[in-house]
Amino acid sequence: MRDGGGFVLKRDRGGHYRLELQRTPVDLVEKRVRVIGLLTGADHVEADGVQPA
Repeated sequence: MRDGGGFVLKRDRGGHYRLELQRTPVDLVEKRVRVIGLLTGADHVEADGVQPA
């Protein structure tokens, strides 16, 4: 989901992750995705890539 100038991932089990990305995946907004990256905080992910799930 878009959130201001960034993106937030809604988790299947509730809650969300704030996503740090180098590229903006506009074609995947509001779709189910798989994220490759590193969880850097309780709700923060530094993503190396995002792809359709």
